[in-house]
Amino acid sequence: MSEGVFENPLATRYAGRAMLELWSPQRKYSTWRRLWLALAETESELGLVADDGVTPRIRPEQLAEMRAHLDDIDFHRAAEHERQLRHDVMAHIHTFAEKCPSARDIIHLGATSCYVTDNADLILMRQGLEMIRDQLFGVIDALARFADRWKDLPTLGFTHFQPAQLTTVGKRACLWCLDFVLDLHETARRAESLPFRGVKGTTGTQASFLALFRGDHEKVKQLDRLVAKKMGFGELLPITGQTYTRKIDSWILDVLSGIGQSAHKFGTDVRLLSHRQEIDEPFEEEQVGSSAMAYKRNPMRSERMCSLARYLMSLPTNTAQTAANQWLERTLDDSANRRLVIPQGFLTADGVLRLALNISRGLVVNSEVIKKNVEQLLPFMATEDILMEAVSKGGDRQHLHERIRVHSHEVTRELKGSGGRNDLLDRLRADPLFSRVDFDRVQRSEAYIGRAPEQVKEFLADHIEPLRAKLHWSIDLRSDIHI
Repeated sequence: MSEGVFENPLATRYAGRAMLELWSPQRKYSTWRRLWLALAETESELGLVADDGVTPRIRPEQLAEMRAHLDDIDFHRAAEHERQLRHDVMAHIHTFAEKCPSARDIIHLGATSCYVTDNADLILMRQGLEMIRDQLFGVIDALARFADRWKDLPTLGFTHFQPAQLTTVGKRACLWCLDFVLDLHETARRAESLPFRGVKGTTGTQASFLALFRGDHEKVKQLDRLVAKKMGFGELLPITGQTYTRKIDSWILDVLSGIGQSAHKFGTDVRLLSHRQEIDEPFEEEQVGSSAMAYKRNPMRSERMCSLARYLMSLPTNTAQTAANQWLERTLDDSANRRLVIPQGFLTADGVLRLALNISRGLVVNSEVIKKNVEQLLPFMATEDILMEAVSKGGDRQHLHERIRVHSHEVTRELKGSGGRNDLLDRLRADPLFSRVDFDRVQRSEAYIGRAPEQVKEFLADHIEPLRAKLHWSIDLRSDIHI
């Protein structure tokens, strides 16, 4: 860390080591070298010959030399070349060639810059999606365990952030969990179906490779397919210009944005519940909530997650505009932009999910506060049942409704004026019109949670357990996120 220059907070504060390594210069340029090797190997396997039409154009020792230098990148030397050439791909071709002098004339043979830049981006994005998928599963698993533990605890449900019918703490957690489950399925689908640009040439016509293979169209088609297979891709774009269609970038950022949306909803709900003192995020023993107000216990993890999520949700606008502004076969004004938005999209999603995992693993339920809040408003929620029972025992529905309305409004005025106890049930119990109602039954909060506990059980059985059985991804994320 250098205090004298700006450093990206995504790297210094929020993203994890594995995602930072994925988008590092080392990973990027070593991937370029692997692409150059795959191209040369495949050209050799397809019998590429020299101008005499007989001599192999690519010799085994050249390939061996390239294999021996896939990772030992001299970044200082590459920077020197780029200052002179003003072209990053050519700079790295020269740097690689200096390590592999016998292979100098076959590195990048027939290719355009986008052969390495675009294909490498697709490789890194697929690996990034797989990492994000694993992190999503960690969050889902943690929220599912939380939901199972608290599936029976009644709590106030809210619409318009006003008290509505009861739900349970576990049922609410399933709402958060489902959003992340949908994100996981979309992330996995995108990772599995992501296509390779392939070996398409300068404007996508494969003209240079057709010349290399002396007009043999079938070998050019094989070259395209075999290089994709060597790099681990089953899907191959059938048509490109110089670049792959930037709609793919837009799709990927839409997936990441969806994760931001889910995390923001989760974090906002935790912040609202923290204000009500019903649920708290993890809080360290020596953590400081405010430099001035020592008593404060701010939901700073959730706030940070929402903050990062907001940035993440803004990025698809950028990639949509890039996709829309591709001129003919390609324009270079997407280059600097994509160097920023694609890595930072993944780094931000990584930071968001690290926080989501930390929060979901450490949620604290203040059950006594929740019970007190339910008891305060339960009498209002019980009035519909009271009305129906009184009607079933011979009462006049409209007359009974009016008496409940009058009692309720009197209680509301007193609660707002003095903040006292909600005594609506006592008032109704004392009203002769409701003398035949079983008030012991209507006072039980469990009577107003509907199928919430059963919905939790069914959701976990039908949607979470199959994921746990199917997915064997390694989740290795710290729960103690650096603050």
